[in-house]
Amino acid sequence: MLEDYKIPLASLKTNILNAWGRLDAAAAERQIADKEARSGAEGFWDDPEQAEKTMSEIKTLKNRIEPWRRLVADIGDAETLYQLGSEAGDGSVEGEVRALCEGIALRYETQSTLLLLSGEADRNGAFLTIHAGAGGTEACDWAQMLCRMYTRWAEEKQFKADAVDMLEAEGGIKSITLQINGDYAYGYLQAEAGIHRLVRISPFDANARRHTSFSSVYVFPVLDDTVEVDIRPEDLRVDTYRSGGAGGQHVNKTDSAVRFTHLPTGIVVACQSERSQTMNRAIAMNVLRARLYDYYKAEKEKENAKFATEKKGISWGNQIRSYVFQPYTMVKDHRTKTEIGNIQAVMDGKIDLFIEAYLQAKQQGLPLYADGGDEL
Repeated sequence: MLEDYKIPLASLKTNILNAWGRLDAAAAERQIADKEARSGAEGFWDDPEQAEKTMSEIKTLKNRIEPWRRLVADIGDAETLYQLGSEAGDGSVEGEVRALCEGIALRYETQSTLLLLSGEADRNGAFLTIHAGAGGTEACDWAQMLCRMYTRWAEEKQFKADAVDMLEAEGGIKSITLQINGDYAYGYLQAEAGIHRLVRISPFDANARRHTSFSSVYVFPVLDDTVEVDIRPEDLRVDTYRSGGAGGQHVNKTDSAVRFTHLPTGIVVACQSERSQTMNRAIAMNVLRARLYDYYKAEKEKENAKFATEKKGISWGNQIRSYVFQPYTMVKDHRTKTEIGNIQAVMDGKIDLFIEAYLQAKQQGLPLYADGGDEL
């Protein structure tokens, strides 16, 4: 019945207007007007780098407030349609009101999540590195399963995911670095940094015993030119080598793969995804800049949450999330206590439930520590 939508509409309108108020749209519009006035001034493009930065800032500000402006207008239209239908006793508009409510609610949830992503690099793409830990062949298979999960998640978001560097192993992969490009990829994926634990009956065990395996996930932002990271040539050791291949005519006969070692920090990155050493060198440098950005950020803030996660052992007691296939099915995030029984959906990339719970807890200042998962 049409009357059933009175309370949901009122609740949705209240939530949207509250969020609109917190945005301080008037201040954002003043900034947009000021920057647009500067962009129209004579000589604005004499400094292309600064001009592009200003235009990017205008776009970011507009992208932040315009979706909320449309939500405010649309919830007003839905409320008007509901009132007209109620006054006329016209139940035929129920389907239209329902469709409007569902669409607005979905957009509200999406925009509410984006409001949580306000960090300097949250809007950027991400480098996501997976390392197999304790568990041998089983762990290498688990690393490959995680790689598939994040690739599926990226595809669902219509992001582009490319392998930058990969070390294959028996049964799966020992390590892999993915470059995931899309708006807010880093903002979303920062929730995934940590140790991921798998519990299942191993397909590699002839006795069909239950095994526990671990893989670690590290996430770093893809940096643009607006974020400066100082890398001195004398601090780098550069090694080149032949990249791996399928063999035969596909073997790379030149030293196209590149490895950088940053001597002051000991950070090592590599790239062998391209045939050209020049391209591999450029990609590896981008990965190194991202790693150093994360490192220096942790040092500057005296808050070693991400860095400490990276230093933990990839083993029991350090996991942020557990994926249990047997004797029951459940995925549980030990930081937010969020859990779901449909493990196949999670492995197919449906991980937004965990990401949003993490971001909300982080914004509210709640402690985000893994509980070890001993109850699983």
